[in-house]
Amino acid sequence: MSMKIIELPKGKPLAWYLDEEVRLAKDVQEELFFCWTVSPTVIYGRHQQREAEVNLPYCEAHGIEVVQRKSGGGCVYADRGNLMLSLISPDTHSEAVFSRFMGMVSNALRALGLNAVTTAHNDILVEGRKVSGNACYALPNATIVHGTLMYDVDIDALEQAITPGEAKLSKHAVQSVRQRVTNIRPLLPDIPDIDALAQAIMRNV
Repeated sequence: MSMKIIELPKGKPLAWYLDEEVRLAKDVQEELFFCWTVSPTVIYGRHQQREAEVNLPYCEAHGIEVVQRKSGGGCVYADRGNLMLSLISPDTHSEAVFSRFMGMVSNALRALGLNAVTTAHNDILVEGRKVSGNACYALPNATIVHGTLMYDVDIDALEQAITPGEAKLSKHAVQSVRQRVTNIRPLLPDIPDIDALAQAIMRNV
């Protein structure tokens, strides 16, 4: 299936980009791929309870937006150091589209010299640590897939803003969020900033 790389306006709130995904999906004829960034925001999945997953007092005190998305999956923190990735497909076989998206992103990272591997938990790991979390949902005529890519995220804010339970951490054999995730900026000396990373990803998907 053919795929078109598109660019969206910068500096919009997360809800705008999520709405734009749905708008683009309404009459999508070919697969569309794009990258974007947001100011500090916690995004939690459609089946999650905000109070259980998000440190609401911390987010309120630090001006961090909290938004629920329509896709499933876990709670993530994003800021200007996190590259958001979206794929809109007219293919309604969502599992196949999701698998293709995961392959595209991991292959793009490998093209940049990173040892990226996918997991059964919908994550992409580099050097054994999570750099990307992904989710999707189906519409009657399309599939929307979106994910995160940690380039230079504020790990302190991430660790404070989300509150995964002990069961989730133990499942991944770690004691804290910090032990589970990592930024890829130190591993990419030839990529000077997140805009350059976006261009590199779009060249290689």
